[in-house]
Amino acid sequence: MKRAFISPLKSDLTAFLIYKRALGLRYARQEESLRHFDRYVRRVHPHCSPRPDLRAVILGWLAQGQGRKSGSVALELKLMRQFCLFRRRRDPGGFVPDRGCFPWRAKSDFVPHIFSLQEIRRLLRHVDRAPGTTLQRLSWRLLLLVLYCTGLRFGEAARLKLADLDLDRRLLWIRESKGRTRLVPFGSDLAREFCSYLSCRRLGTLSAQDPLVLSFQGKRYSTDLISRTIRGWLRKTNLKTGHGRVGPRPYDLRHTFAVHRLSRWYRRGVTVCGRLPWLSIYMGHANILGTEAYLTTMPEVQGLVSKRFEALFRKRRTTL
Repeated sequence: MKRAFISPLKSDLTAFLIYKRALGLRYARQEESLRHFDRYVRRVHPHCSPRPDLRAVILGWLAQGQGRKSGSVALELKLMRQFCLFRRRRDPGGFVPDRGCFPWRAKSDFVPHIFSLQEIRRLLRHVDRAPGTTLQRLSWRLLLLVLYCTGLRFGEAARLKLADLDLDRRLLWIRESKGRTRLVPFGSDLAREFCSYLSCRRLGTLSAQDPLVLSFQGKRYSTDLISRTIRGWLRKTNLKTGHGRVGPRPYDLRHTFAVHRLSRWYRRGVTVCGRLPWLSIYMGHANILGTEAYLTTMPEVQGLVSKRFEALFRKRRTTL
């Protein structure tokens, strides 16, 4: 834990965070939200009793700010529900916010950008022509291909070590991400990229604990640095405007991986719903509900479904 909480709820917040960490969860982003909530409680109740009105402070904290994304509010509401359910173990009558507290913000209308193959190739061409040493260009190229070909989260890619790569079996070992550890297989084409990159790094001089993918500065990546690096590529290739939040996001690479994988299965005649559990485990989702969301961003598959249904309908009609 970075530092102590300061509000009248500090003992409950501390115990809740310790409990979540004991379950094996990193809870880094959630800790930042809890600290923001802690500061809010301290600010609106500077002279309050040790037990402030929990309902008032939680609903006030969730309602603050204009134009916030519905997804952000939903995540914070979920966090507050977990905190209150934790408190209810010793206070059975304690307040727990209902999921319908903010119905107008419960569902996001945001649609991620799904990169086309042409756009992915444009990004690769930009990386391959970037100024710098051969190793720097190969590092950028490998980062982009790992994210696109495996759908890893940025934090997962940043934490990869040489020991996490098994080239013989073509596997990546993703350790303790979202409280789980998993193996991520990859194809022979990505294996060749790994070989080219590691050959340039002189594999024999490296230790198993060295970072697998180096930044342009030759250091370990951070989640924020990966995001900023990809955002820079998007702007330099005119896939994103020079300023503002309009256009594709770096994280849309993960969405693109999932949608392209589902699209390829469908084109092969595979029953997509039957493969969703496979994709869910591969991507490290807690349950299949997180994976089903990608089905709503697949206009290509929706078109294929329509054509396949039309062909089947016409075939049956002619046999009647």
